[in-house]
Amino acid sequence: MATDRTTPAPQPTTRGSEIRRNELAAFLRSRRERISPEQVGLPRGARRRTPGLRREEVAQLSAVGVTWYTWLEQARDIQVSVQVLDALARTLMLDASERAHLFRLAGTTDPSPAASCPSVTPALREVLRRLEPVPACIQNSRYDILAYNLTYGRMLSDLDAIPAEDRNSMLLVYTNKDWQSAVVHLEETQRLMAARLRASMAGHLGEPAWKMLLKRLKAESPDFRENWERYEVVGTRSKTKEFLNAHVGHLKLEHTDLWLGPEQGARMVTYTPADEETRERLERLYGIARGATTRT
Repeated sequence: MATDRTTPAPQPTTRGSEIRRNELAAFLRSRRERISPEQVGLPRGARRRTPGLRREEVAQLSAVGVTWYTWLEQARDIQVSVQVLDALARTLMLDASERAHLFRLAGTTDPSPAASCPSVTPALREVLRRLEPVPACIQNSRYDILAYNLTYGRMLSDLDAIPAEDRNSMLLVYTNKDWQSAVVHLEETQRLMAARLRASMAGHLGEPAWKMLLKRLKAESPDFRENWERYEVVGTRSKTKEFLNAHVGHLKLEHTDLWLGPEQGARMVTYTPADEETRERLERLYGIARGATTRT
């Protein structure tokens, strides 16, 4: 008796999921068509007829296959990871509302810290404010900057000008030129932070947000790739740090982590002045930051 080798017919998709896929496809096309090649560093060329970017250009910039991205714009029933959605959001220059819309249409949760910061309560924000002019922020174990006071927001760069999904001190120290120029001992700091990330990541292997950060660091920074391959591991510790602020000059600060829970996760990071000169300069920096906020 012959064995029936017929592949079972796939279960029909629900009407809701089909509508969502079509909405996702239309949304991606509309965002792609509004971006000029010049905005992403590509030549326009004389024979371009497509408004905005071509599909293959979006795929290349997002490090995904052209066929796969085409299927996505054709509303095919395919799986899409949060890492790919994050890459598409950055390639298409989505703002916070558009990014949230993209993840909702894809039927998944945005793992970036900008999407939700439940650990940052109003009471903690008030503590940050009361610490002025001492620079302080709240970070999680992945080095996402979840909240910060005015002085911290101007200490290494204009943090308000950086998209919320890019406010990660690991990412900034390896890819942001302004942030890098403010760190006095940059190479040592980069190597130490890569070692700290490896130590922290041991408890989060396989988690989408951690994989997303690691993939982005490897893709955007040769220095990170080199330091990551050293397989060095360093635990958390307080130390004196030096920064060169664009507004007030040299700052010498004592770095301290204040853990906000029984396990090492979210923490408040403070930078207290190590000398009187730094104390005076922090007062001036706070005044500058406060004045900038008042004007806006």
